[in-house]
This record gives sequence, C-alpha cells and structure tokens, in this order.
Amino acid sequence: MPSKFEVTWDYLCPFARNAHEHLVAALQAGAGWETRFRFFSLAQAHTPEGQEPVWSEPTSNPGVLAGFAGIVVRDRYPENFFDAHLALFSARHDESKDLRDPAVVEAALNGVGLDGSAIVDEARGTWPAEVARKEHEESVQRWDVFGVPTFIADEKAVFVRLMHRPGGDAKLAERSIERVLDLVDEYPELNEYKFTRVGR
Repeated sequence: MPSKFEVTWDYLCPFARNAHEHLVAALQAGAGWETRFRFFSLAQAHTPEGQEPVWSEPTSNPGVLAGFAGIVVRDRYPENFFDAHLALFSARHDESKDLRDPAVVEAALNGVGLDGSAIVDEARGTWPAEVARKEHEESVQRWDVFGVPTFIADEKAVFVRLMHRPGGDAKLAERSIERVLDLVDEYPELNEYKFTRVGR
C-alpha cells in the first residue's frame, strides 16, 4: 500500500467531497500518509476544444474561483487547509451555494478563521491560476486524469467513487482510504467495479 500519494479535487463533485472528508478525518487522527492535494478543474475538463480556458475567468466557471482559493490556502496557510477545504465543500454540497460568487467563498473561509476577502483577492490574481493550470494539465498529460477524485501513486492513477461519508469516524475514514490504496497498489487488474444498484 503506498504511503505517499496525491488526490485530485474540485469542490463541485460530491464524490470528491466524500473522499476528501475521509482523507482529512484520517490525517487529522494521525494516519501516516504523505498526501498532496491536487486541483483539477471539471469546468476545464468539459470545455470544448478551441474555447477559452477557464483560468482567466474564475468567476464565470463553476468551481474555479473556489479552487483557486483552495490553492491559496494550501500553499500560503497550510495549517488551515483542512478546515478551509471542508468548508468549501460544505458550502457547495450542504448549503447549495454558488461557488462562482466571491461572497460565498469569502464566507466559507471567514467561517474557519481566515481572512476570506484577502484570500479571494489573491485567488483572483495571476499565480493561483497558473498553479491550477499546471496541476490540471500535468494530471491530464501525465496520468490521463479525467475527473475527481483521482488517487495518484507514482505512475498509477485511479478514479474512485466512495459512496459514504465518514461522519466523524476516523477509523472508518482510514479503513476506507486504505482499501482504495490497496487496490491502487496491489490489484491494478481490477479496472472497474460498480454496483448496479446503490443500497440506501
């Protein structure tokens, strides 16, 4: 099982929210993984060839401004990243807010003790867009990433859909991620496994 890996995110995706809640819960409880969080834009992935890329207009494309804000927090305030990361997912999926609205992103960041206005101002600058573009393009070119969450370990990349949230259970969170990592590392022959019905 790999102890060092990356996981893609876009705040638009409910399955990314599930996986990242598991990751954060496990890491905060002491899971010994070296994990990097990599932004991947679903809006850019669905932009037709020849159209303007999303990087230059973050407030016009779903998830992009929030993603840039996540990059600012990840790279400038790493000690606050987990809280901000979950807050931005929550704004989209628990509160049904529009992440194109700077006020929504600011409020989510303010709610975890950050200066949301300053972070959104920085997110609308040039460097977060460039970081986002590079991370997204490398994901596509190097690993053929097409969605979130994708777990990346060395040259293996696996798109995953976890159907449940950890609900504050760190042991469940760690077990869930370990199952994913075991499959990534030890059973690449299993390319697709999907229940035809989801029991609820």
